Amino acid sequence: MMTSTLPSLLASHGSFGLNFDIFETNIINLAIVIAGLVWFLRGFLGGILERRRERILGELKDAEERLNAATASLAEAQKSLGEARNRAEKIRADGKARAEAIRFESEKRTVEEMARLKQDSQSDLDSEVSRVSRLLQREAAEMAIAKALVSLPGRLDASAQAQLIDQSIQSMGNA
Repeated sequence: MMTSTLPSLLASHGSFGLNFDIFETNIINLAIVIAGLVWFLRGFLGGILERRRERILGELKDAEERLNAATASLAEAQKSLGEARNRAEKIRADGKARAEAIRFESEKRTVEEMARLKQDSQSDLDSEVSRVSRLLQREAAEMAIAKALVSLPGRLDASAQAQLIDQSIQSMGNA
């Protein structure tokens, strides 16, 4: 009994204390206080929660806008990349074709130059053959003349000389 009288004794002397006996407390007062706290805190906490909800929704909307912008930028970058790849492929193909044309033209010029050199060398060879042939003919003629001059005085007598002169005059007259 002593334990139940101590809290009531402390409460009657003006000191603060808790009464844990449910039958001695004022349930109606507690219900009013709790209802008041719920009523006032609901507006306060509801406002805080509503502002937080709006801020989160705003951040979500901003994040969606950034996502859409990033997606659009990605699509544009992929399109640009595709175009750049196409241009690079065209440049590579054009370069390859140009290199092939240059190579073909170079080979053609080389073949033409070789043919020209061969023709020049053939012309030089023909010219040299002709020169040597003329030189040999001249030397053969000179040798024949020299040989004829050496053997002629012994073989020609006066009648043979007269006959040779007559034939030469006659051949000149026919010409």
